[in-house]
Amino acid sequence: MNSVIDLQLQHRSIRKFKKEALSEEIVSKLVKAGQHAATSNYAQSYSIISITDPKKKKAIAEIGQQAHIAESGHLFIMLADQSRNASIVAKQGGSTNIFSSFDKFFIGATDAILAAQNIIIAAESLGLGGVILGCILNQVDELSTLLKLPPLVVPVLGISLGYPDQEPQLKPRMPEDLIHFENSYPQKDNISAQLEEYDNTVTEYYSARDSNKRFETFAQMVTDWSLQTNPGRLKMLGNIQKQDMAKF
Repeated sequence: MNSVIDLQLQHRSIRKFKKEALSEEIVSKLVKAGQHAATSNYAQSYSIISITDPKKKKAIAEIGQQAHIAESGHLFIMLADQSRNASIVAKQGGSTNIFSSFDKFFIGATDAILAAQNIIIAAESLGLGGVILGCILNQVDELSTLLKLPPLVVPVLGISLGYPDQEPQLKPRMPEDLIHFENSYPQKDNISAQLEEYDNTVTEYYSARDSNKRFETFAQMVTDWSLQTNPGRLKMLGNIQKQDMAKF
């Protein structure tokens, strides 16, 4: 095991931070780490916004319904961004219609997600902790207005970072053979017994952890998650299309 893989295997989501902002030097290092993630066709179809305004942090915490966002040491919003590339093509006299396609949206979103993972790993290597924020998508339209996003730019996720003020236990992941297959997807009947065993592992984890103890299986957790609905999330595609993306 090398130090990088060991760091990755110890990943925990951190939602409670010390009241200490990240320095500009550290923020710059994290952004550079994000920039060196893989990017489709070298197009770099994403952008990053650092949220330093406390009022905007609070507003984003309200959009995400996660109070801890406002208390983070630093907040990044990762964007799928085809606006920059569309401007480049327009200056070359080319058509920009393709940038409104789902394909170009998906490329931008993937670029942003890959950069986000690099940022998380870099942050943890510096002794920081963080959590990926899918909750910012609760109100894509409100967030787009708050951040003054132009057409062809869409928020994908957030990253809340800081100096950890908690030490949560490591959540048990699925056994490898439940998520890693060879050559074809397995028949569901073949994995039911393994899922039951993982259910027991998850129940043991939740009942033994230091805070927020509960008795819950993985199956119960996924079932509850499937029943959760957020009105804004159900309108997500329409709100993305308002930004002139994923239209065809």
